[in-house]
Amino acid sequence: MEYKDYYKILGVERKADEKAIKRAFRKLAVQYHPDKNPGDSRAEERFKEINEAYEVLGDPAKRARYDQLGSSYQAWQRTGGAPGGFDWSQWTSGAPGGMRVEVGDLESILGAGFSDFFTSIFGGMGGAHPPGAGGQAAPRGRDIEHSLRISLSEAYHGTRRTLARDGKQLEVTIPPGARTGTRVRLSGQGSRGRSQSGDLYLVVDVEPDARFERQGDDLHVEVQTDMYTALLGGEVKVPTPAGDVTLTVPGGSQPGQTFRLKGRGMPQLRAPSARGDLFARLRVTIPTQLTAEEKDLLLRLSKLRNPDAR
Repeated sequence: MEYKDYYKILGVERKADEKAIKRAFRKLAVQYHPDKNPGDSRAEERFKEINEAYEVLGDPAKRARYDQLGSSYQAWQRTGGAPGGFDWSQWTSGAPGGMRVEVGDLESILGAGFSDFFTSIFGGMGGAHPPGAGGQAAPRGRDIEHSLRISLSEAYHGTRRTLARDGKQLEVTIPPGARTGTRVRLSGQGSRGRSQSGDLYLVVDVEPDARFERQGDDLHVEVQTDMYTALLGGEVKVPTPAGDVTLTVPGGSQPGQTFRLKGRGMPQLRAPSARGDLFARLRVTIPTQLTAEEKDLLLRLSKLRNPDAR
């Protein structure tokens, strides 16, 4: 059996704390998620490895056992141990104080199976006390995280998703104002435990939008106008997630000038009736082809503005 370096898989140091491990997991899970890499078998395998690594390193009991195994395995390597010669028997027989892994739970929501290494080392971890034994409560099931990609429009309006979980259809509401990193909790839908199930957390990942750049609850957008409207003033159509609005720009507006449209940004997550602002940056287009009459008019205007110019 081949040893798996879960720290290397997540790209973290062995001394990494819980936050660093979770941050690395989220980043990699989004990068290699099957929804983002349809038909890519290598990305799918990488995604499974990432989830398996987090299943171990994100659980204090399993991480402690894994670290013990790692120390033993590294010591064996330093003594010149031959490939295939490591004694796995003490690590595949279960360990007191551990927690049995419900492999099917993650498979049903993530579609990510576990390796032989994982099931051999952790699948048999027994020793959890039954209810009331030794004065300890039965263990609660583990919480599970699952990345969920939505569009900026869905983040603006709110949306719903249907997930398959243990043969049931779960209807999930994503609230308006959700942003990347927003966690939606489904109580009792995580890994099963002897006393109660853990929770399922959907971690939102908002896809980049072709039109809008989001900064907190504010949105930034580039709007195009011709040089005549910029010079003389006029109306410009500005896109917003709720539809186009009309912006009146004053004469003499400059390329790159930014106009603030109050309350036209994203809803605030905890107060959807309150909204951020939208900032419209003016992009002025210059004609590339002019008629003889247009050139003459522009020359006359130039002389009026610069009487000393030749």
